[in-house]
Amino acid sequence: MTMDTAFFITAFVTMFVVIDPIGLAPLFVALTQGMTTAARRRIALRATLIGILILLAFATFGEALLSFIGISMPAFRVAGGILLFLTALDMLFERRTKRREDKQEEDRDDPSVFPLAIPLIAGPGAIASVILLMGQRPGVEGAALVLGATGIVMLIVMGFFLASGMIERALGKTGVTVVTRLLGMLLAALSVQFVLDGLSAFGFGPTAG
Repeated sequence: MTMDTAFFITAFVTMFVVIDPIGLAPLFVALTQGMTTAARRRIALRATLIGILILLAFATFGEALLSFIGISMPAFRVAGGILLFLTALDMLFERRTKRREDKQEEDRDDPSVFPLAIPLIAGPGAIASVILLMGQRPGVEGAALVLGATGIVMLIVMGFFLASGMIERALGKTGVTVVTRLLGMLLAALSVQFVLDGLSAFGFGPTAG
């Protein structure tokens, strides 16, 4: 039981750090700026559910799933980085806000699937972590521990998302605008890091020694 508890704690800490629920909260505020509470709730639930399903699929099938469709993890990381960079540009230049003002339908600009579920929640890091953790402890018991730890982290993510209204009120309209721009810069840097990590895994870029 001691070993089981230690592995569960390891799995929980790993997934918590990689997914980073605290860091996702202001991103959720920025991506859903101007939406109603009901719309934010739907997006929070949908993004969390999709994220769980994606991580469950990769935890169950692991690298075999990517190999079956001919996609390597480095390629997935590069693609995720490029898509995330496009979202960062939208946040930096407030294109999302302008689009919302031009059209009333919130569903047309729904961030629940992209970029919230993919790649912010179930990104290359989270997917790789789930695959590695499942490989560390094969069998039903190990799978239950990994999925249990991941499930708890996802509940924490959803909790932060549902509390986004309070976070937005605390920041105010100007504060949200400033945070949106800053997070756009951070997202741009994160997306570039995803691409560099993927290219490094392919053998491009500087090498040690």
